[in-house]
Amino acid sequence: MENLLKKYLKGDATLWIVFIGLCILSSIEMYSASSTLAYKASNHAAPMLRHVAFLTGGALIAFGVHLIPYRYIRIFSYLGLLLSLLTLIWVLFRGQSANDATRWLVIGGVQFQPSELAKLSVIIVAADFISRIKDNKHDERIYFWNTMIMLAVICPLILVENFSTAFILFVVVFIMMFIGRVSLKRLGLLAASLVLMLVLGFGVVKAIPKESMPKMFDRAYTWVGRIDRYKTEKKDDKTKYSITDENRQVQHGRIAIARGGVVGVMPGNSIERDFLPQAYSDFIYAIIVEEMGLIGGVFVIVLYLILLFRAGRIATTCSSVFPAILVIGLSLMIVIQTFINMSVATSLIPVTGQPLPLISRGGTSILITCIYFGIILGITRQIKEEPAYEEEAPAHPDENLPVVELESL
Repeated sequence: MENLLKKYLKGDATLWIVFIGLCILSSIEMYSASSTLAYKASNHAAPMLRHVAFLTGGALIAFGVHLIPYRYIRIFSYLGLLLSLLTLIWVLFRGQSANDATRWLVIGGVQFQPSELAKLSVIIVAADFISRIKDNKHDERIYFWNTMIMLAVICPLILVENFSTAFILFVVVFIMMFIGRVSLKRLGLLAASLVLMLVLGFGVVKAIPKESMPKMFDRAYTWVGRIDRYKTEKKDDKTKYSITDENRQVQHGRIAIARGGVVGVMPGNSIERDFLPQAYSDFIYAIIVEEMGLIGGVFVIVLYLILLFRAGRIATTCSSVFPAILVIGLSLMIVIQTFINMSVATSLIPVTGQPLPLISRGGTSILITCIYFGIILGITRQIKEEPAYEEEAPAHPDENLPVVELESL
């Protein structure tokens, strides 16, 4: 198996194993979790075959991307950023609605989510900006504000319909700047500004009735309502154990996890898949725990943690800042989104609507996540092809690469 990976799949073998493992797990669990979709389609195999088709296409894309030198990815990211901007504006006026949110465009019969392309483009461009900081006194100010302008344009367009995605993207870029040694003073002011805006926004939504606000702010009242229900449920035992239309997903998610126990009921034997409205998407982790138990749930977490750990190790072997920051940014986007999805499924935080990367149903999400993996694997391929490469070689000290911070990941 190892020889096969080395022959045809260049790059880090551990990451390839994680990627393939997640794809296999996704196929198994999607067959079980998509029972409601199969019933609607009158074909028990149709949803699963669709999902496998996206995974197969995504795997081919990951393979192709990992053969592309990252200097070309760096260049084309600006085209992706422009395309993201245009499609994010387009979706506000011509977008397709689902689950009370307008996040999709239909182009040529294909449903597409612009925010996924925007996340990828912003992370690559942000890594490029950070890597160009040579002189902290001069370059940092220029590229810091370039990054802020980019976030100030892209994040609000995503925020209108998808608060959690905009917030995760902002946090990931913030961490990338911290690792890239942007001054703590700038980052502190940025963090304080974000907290202030969140508090003011929450206060405005609480103070002004929904009927008095423009329609584009309707989603803000959905977010606040979810937070209020979450807080009320924690205090009121009657609400905590009753099932209503508002908390149906959360309650059935809890039941699914409780049924799982240590070893689960085995794949294909889930009961809650027929009651959870988003069993194949936002709450697929609850189905995984129900069918595979605590052991399976921990196994999935470990796969994503291996990705994060390997990304940190890969970053320390990069000879320049751009690939190191890019690997960290892409892996953080996957892992943070993963733990937010799991936190929702286990009722640790209010419902957000983040899919479980590479496992939840969703064409755009799967394909873009595969591109994440392809870029990371491509960077490891190029590192291994460098003449002076050694498996455990430390990072080169040029370009002010922050070795300590990266190793801490």
